Amino acid sequence: MARTLQPSSHRRRRSTIPAAVAAGATALALAGAGLALTASGADAAVGNLVSNGGFESGNLSGWTCTGTANAASSPVHSGSYALTAAPSSSDTAECTQTVSVLPNTSYALAGYVQGPYVYLGARGTGGTDPSTWSSLSSWNQLTSTFTTGASTTSVTLYVHGWYGQGAYNADDITLTGPGGTSSPSASPTSASPTPSPSASPSSSPSSSPSSSPSSSPSSSPTTTPPPTGLPKHALTGYWQNFDNGATVQKLRDVQSAYDIIAVSFADATTTQGAISFTLDPALATKLGGYTDADFKADIAAKHAAGKKVVLSVGGQNGAISVANSAAATNFANSAYSLIQQYGFDGVDIDLENGVDPTYMSQALHSLQSKVGSGFILTMAPETIGMYSTSGAYFQLALNTKDILTVVNTQFYNSGGMNGCDGKVYNQGTEDFITAQVCTHIQGGLRPDQVGIGVPASSQAAGGGYVNSTVVNNALDCLATGTHCGSFVPPAKWPTIRGAMTWSTNWDAKNGNDFSTNVGAHAHAMP
Repeated sequence: MARTLQPSSHRRRRSTIPAAVAAGATALALAGAGLALTASGADAAVGNLVSNGGFESGNLSGWTCTGTANAASSPVHSGSYALTAAPSSSDTAECTQTVSVLPNTSYALAGYVQGPYVYLGARGTGGTDPSTWSSLSSWNQLTSTFTTGASTTSVTLYVHGWYGQGAYNADDITLTGPGGTSSPSASPTSASPTPSPSASPSSSPSSSPSSSPSSSPSSSPTTTPPPTGLPKHALTGYWQNFDNGATVQKLRDVQSAYDIIAVSFADATTTQGAISFTLDPALATKLGGYTDADFKADIAAKHAAGKKVVLSVGGQNGAISVANSAAATNFANSAYSLIQQYGFDGVDIDLENGVDPTYMSQALHSLQSKVGSGFILTMAPETIGMYSTSGAYFQLALNTKDILTVVNTQFYNSGGMNGCDGKVYNQGTEDFITAQVCTHIQGGLRPDQVGIGVPASSQAAGGGYVNSTVVNNALDCLATGTHCGSFVPPAKWPTIRGAMTWSTNWDAKNGNDFSTNVGAHAHAMP
């Protein structure tokens, strides 16, 4: 969620680890796991198997790229060159490289990237293919690990941007681990399963495995919905603890139609994984004085009205990292302390700069065990985070399915994407929303765990706004098969959870259109 026009005192900074330190740490971790690392040259000293991973050859030697890509002298993370690539409306500007590996062996993939929606991952591992991403304008490191299958002798590494987004940069890409016996080579572009949409939203790419989960849309749910006290179809709204030009509100002023109110946002602390929360003093002044006691009383009043209030973690500028067991413990303990202090019903995970599905799942399960029954867990990933079951955010949702209340994916600021039918749909349409929801349900989430996330006004997001009628039609299409656009879901999901908006403040500035119209429609659904 964006904090445009946000006071500079509330902007969050993200720290990065120097490349040499990160590489050394990775090498030690792999060595500790019993892996033999090669040792020939500076890169090989830490078992780096990537050819020209720093693009220091001044060209794309070792890589096969689509679209517009080249080795440029600026900007760079280190050395003299880095990859610069520009996606188009029909191409992600992907660069790939095939690397020889050993079967049944663990590897660590890392690289520095900057720019909108940059992805780093590997395909053909024989196990769970890793994929990480970020959308920061400054250099930041993406990391992941994987273990090869019993017959895997090569994997295809990739880095790419996203359709219709700006140019991205990548540098210092490494794959750490023992090398295989065959010769690495640049991978052919045909080996990439990344969808390739054409300019027409109705066209279908020749292959699209990443957007076509194997689960049947009619498969029975494997978990029972946790007790939450929420209505069958719920409305979620984000309350802004800052002023960015939308209507400022005390929590008590949040429109009564909202069943779940996500307080935005928790802050990172100097302890890895830990979070804190403080009412914005500038906002309190604008509200004529708003104290902690007032805020707690407002939460209690919302509870009395049957509403749930959760603390949202992350946002567009969030830099909260839960990437190991210690950080998971810190997150759970600090979040539980805030829940006790303020009376929150749970947390909302809105980490837009990467998430570790293993350790964040560990943290959330630990937190749920502390809170007990009635714990509310919501998520608001960007659309690309739920595009494929191999993505980290989708994995987090599946890992926490037993305690998950709802995933309200942000169906905006996305461009065009493949739906569950393999066709490309553009944001800002009913078809985009319903085809993405289909992917989430086919990927393994229960319909009651899936909601529609949209901006409350055209000012609230950079693109993808739809009016309340479109949202209502999408809910009807998903629940009953009526009022559909050109995309008709392969099944009806009458328990679809509902809808979310960014934000209650922007909704207020837009005449309460979302809460009034979508709220009434959702609550009247059978």
